[in-house]
Amino acid sequence: MYSLLADLGFRSSIAVWPLGARRETNSGGQTCANPDYRAFIQQLKQRGFEIAFHNAAPHPSTREEVIESLDCFQQYFGQTPRAMANHYNTDAIYWGSSRISGWRRSVYNLSTLWRKHGKFFGHVEGHPSFWGDVCRDRIEYCRNFVYADINTLYTCPWMPYSDPCRPYVRYWFSASEGANSKSFLNTLRDENLDKLEAEGGACIMYTHFGHGFVQNGKLDPEFRRAMERLARRSAWFVTVSDLLDFLKKTKPITVLDSKIRRQLEVRWLSAKLFRGTS
Repeated sequence: MYSLLADLGFRSSIAVWPLGARRETNSGGQTCANPDYRAFIQQLKQRGFEIAFHNAAPHPSTREEVIESLDCFQQYFGQTPRAMANHYNTDAIYWGSSRISGWRRSVYNLSTLWRKHGKFFGHVEGHPSFWGDVCRDRIEYCRNFVYADINTLYTCPWMPYSDPCRPYVRYWFSASEGANSKSFLNTLRDENLDKLEAEGGACIMYTHFGHGFVQNGKLDPEFRRAMERLARRSAWFVTVSDLLDFLKKTKPITVLDSKIRRQLEVRWLSAKLFRGTS
């Protein structure tokens, strides 16, 4: 997977778990506690890929464990993570129903049958999993909303933005839907890429390369062809932090007010309810 991306000129951002499992996990996957996996990720960093944060481990973590994980990250990669994407852990920050505000939260809770309400505490002072102050001090960019439109910058022209209602994250960004191989390839259809290019936009693709991209040890040939077609286009293929740094230099940082916050949240709720985005 990553050899193909590197050979084609892509440099993506890879979110990792720094700590190994210490209790029952909530998902599969390797962690940086595995020396072979860690060496592989370190090699990717040397090749220009960005290593980002996916919470401390593949299970809920305490504040102390999150701090330990960030210290391990620093040791392994020579820096703290600049970007992160929440995993569905107790220590996820502003996640579940806390992603949105006002009446939109009620709609979200009803649509999810309250399954994601009151389960995420990374931003809740006094909870054993609180680490919001650490996040603010050590991580620059955090992903929140995922939209169906390939042009992430069209649906969220304010990114990277700050939200006074969620002060433990310095800057937020959004992404375009691609959680698995099917949705990833659907978003990157040629007609969508033509649209993105015509609009002069920018796309941050969200995906899990472990979800359907490799079968029996072989890359999905449709994915390979899609990446080869994409690489032939005149575009700038960079990590998420590189793109957000560029956007931050080209325009003032937006501090969300109630109107923009409502617009972002309504767009995301609509995409989630009617298009099945993440």
